[in-house]
Amino acid sequence: MAASPELRELAAVIQRDMVQSNPNVRWDRIVELEGVKRVLKESLVMPLRWPHLFTGLLAPWKGVLLYGPPGTGKTLLAKAVATECSTVFFNISASSIVSKWRGDSEKLVRVLFDLARHHAPSTIFIDEIDSIMSARGDSGEHEGSRRMKTELLVQMDGLMANEAQVFVLAATNLPWELDAALLRRLEKRVLVPLPSSSARAEMLRNTLPPARIQRSVDIDGLADQADGYSGSDLVLVCKEAAMRPLRKLLLTLDAADAAMGSGKVADLPQPERVTEEDLRAAFACTRPTVSQYGSRYAEWEAEFGSS
Repeated sequence: MAASPELRELAAVIQRDMVQSNPNVRWDRIVELEGVKRVLKESLVMPLRWPHLFTGLLAPWKGVLLYGPPGTGKTLLAKAVATECSTVFFNISASSIVSKWRGDSEKLVRVLFDLARHHAPSTIFIDEIDSIMSARGDSGEHEGSRRMKTELLVQMDGLMANEAQVFVLAATNLPWELDAALLRRLEKRVLVPLPSSSARAEMLRNTLPPARIQRSVDIDGLADQADGYSGSDLVLVCKEAAMRPLRKLLLTLDAADAAMGSGKVADLPQPERVTEEDLRAAFACTRPTVSQYGSRYAEWEAEFGSS
């Protein structure tokens, strides 16, 4: 690869997606999802720490698919992998390996896996993998797309027959659109579900610390009523609730702009704490965004899941 200027240029494209800085996301920052964290630890952390235990039939998984509704923490889990596992981390999206030039997409895929083997132990994270690995055979599918998919499948097959410590982590919101051959190569397929009531309560407490919220707010009661909300939805709810006291303060400041204009920033009043009324109003105007597919994830898990 080093002898070819063309491949060296493609390698430079892939190296831009190597994570150089620490994302600083620890396992304990991720609420619940113990089963998902267990699979990732068995695939990455434990084999690196005790390699003599993971040989032969107990060789670690080479590929894991995280699927589930959007906003449930799949990308956050990938950041935790990059933080906790001390491996070279390739953060790959469709723009990383899809090229408009004929033949370059397949070469980019091959260079990606060559670099991953060179820097082993390494992790390749492919976010929204359905955008590049949808089912083959559609009449309108471009020839270049088929070749790129075939090359990715061939390279993943090579990983399974290779001793190099290269791990593929993929995430998708639409697992039913993936090619069947890819599912065989992603040995573990784990559902990342919507948060439970206790998890929602913990997320609300973490996002709205005690200094920002009144003590009388019934967080557990609000969490019970927030069934169907993802973690991202709850962050938006907290942001909207925190904005309500700020809006009241801004109206006051705007009315007194002439008098307060020359005051120092340190002298300005702070917004009041978030009340339960603010949170209920925020829930009323922030609807869950992941109800579109309903039970389809559970049906797919029953047929293809392997957690």
